[in-house]
Amino acid sequence: MLTYNFTNIGSDSLYEYLYKCIKNDILLGSIKAGEKLPSKRSFAKNLGISVITVENAYEQLIAEGYIYSIPKKGFYVTDFKQVIEIEKKTFVKEMVPLTGGENAYLADFTSNQTESELFPFTIWTRTIREVLNENQMQLMINPPCGGVFFLREAIAKHLKEFRGMAVLPEQIIVGAGTEYLYGLLIQLLGNEKIYAVENPGYRKIGKIYQSYKVLCKYIDMDKEGVEISKLEENQVDIAHISPSHHYPTGIVMPVSRRYELLGWASKSENRYIIEDDYDSELRLSGQPIPTLQSMDVSDKVIYMNTFTKTLASTVRISYMILPRELFQQYYKKLSFYSCTVSNFEQYTLAKFIEEGYFEKHINRLRNYYHNKRNTIVETIKKSRLNQYVSISGEEAGVHFLMKIETKKPQEQLMENAKAQGIKLSPLSAYYKENREEIQNTYVMNYSSIELEKIEMVVTRLAKCCE
Repeated sequence: MLTYNFTNIGSDSLYEYLYKCIKNDILLGSIKAGEKLPSKRSFAKNLGISVITVENAYEQLIAEGYIYSIPKKGFYVTDFKQVIEIEKKTFVKEMVPLTGGENAYLADFTSNQTESELFPFTIWTRTIREVLNENQMQLMINPPCGGVFFLREAIAKHLKEFRGMAVLPEQIIVGAGTEYLYGLLIQLLGNEKIYAVENPGYRKIGKIYQSYKVLCKYIDMDKEGVEISKLEENQVDIAHISPSHHYPTGIVMPVSRRYELLGWASKSENRYIIEDDYDSELRLSGQPIPTLQSMDVSDKVIYMNTFTKTLASTVRISYMILPRELFQQYYKKLSFYSCTVSNFEQYTLAKFIEEGYFEKHINRLRNYYHNKRNTIVETIKKSRLNQYVSISGEEAGVHFLMKIETKKPQEQLMENAKAQGIKLSPLSAYYKENREEIQNTYVMNYSSIELEKIEMVVTRLAKCCE
């Protein structure tokens, strides 16, 4: 039976240490593909730890796709193809969705707005005051095209400590929202390239590519994410994906598909993957899923993230991490662009991250949304609505899918909900073409839903289904 020594686990919790040990043995081949892992109870007894510790470690491994479970049989190691590793290039350090107005709905499940009570106004105000007092000279100097170095350094440090990503500050490009950064990428990568987005997916991404007059293909997904064969068939050059928590389905791409995707990108010098990691910090169970960028050995992943989800929907600060070859091209071709985020905001955010406030804020958010999601789900289970619905994709981010079993047509149910002051967003609307077979499944974004109104909202939704 597997045995590990827990005498020196550092700052990790027991389950984190066990998860890392098993994952490392799988990657090294010490535990073979298809091999059955010990049962939770016998494993816990052998290691002298609790069953819940083993269970949490197994759940994280399942979430990342390293193992899978078969009911009443046990846990087995996934059989995934290892991509031929290309020697990682040596880095040379070179210094060089919005809503507006007041919401008229009792509950708007289409809104990504942040509740004002969640924003750390007191700390943010104090940080701004300190920046104004301490950085007066820097605030008056135009920032580099990629953003203030202090902020990029703080982001790089945060990513290394909390996501295991080793990147240089020079690789990070700061911009006012991901939409702006998409435009820069198109100019950098070329208008002649074939771009691909997920189908279903976040509708705005495809519209942005189309507005830049580039050829954009919609690639169907299976239960593990985008289908690699479809990328080949459509001769795609740039694949824009969200592997750690797909919007809107909630799919987490398993490690086997990730390696396939990296293998696809490594076959041509013109291929790149845009990894959209927009709500990675808000995974509500277990650790954040490792990024595709951290697994990349061939410099083919462009990583993108935003502070819109973690701070507020009105904070328009995003960033992308370019592979070495691309960030060198960026400074040669596009350095004439000015950074679109003000120095005041950049220095404030940098200090906010550097002094540990961002980490504390994330922990507070995760706890809040975890409780909020549980409250919504438990309220549904105890209500008449429970007989009509099934919920999925609730483990990460601030939305889940809710399928309603009813004879009422989707349009009628949405109108009934609207009359009750509830705005719903159907999953079918996230597909490129109309999907008649996907009816009465809804994307439930609960970030702006008020806790005290949840019971009333659930009661009214039940009426709409009857």
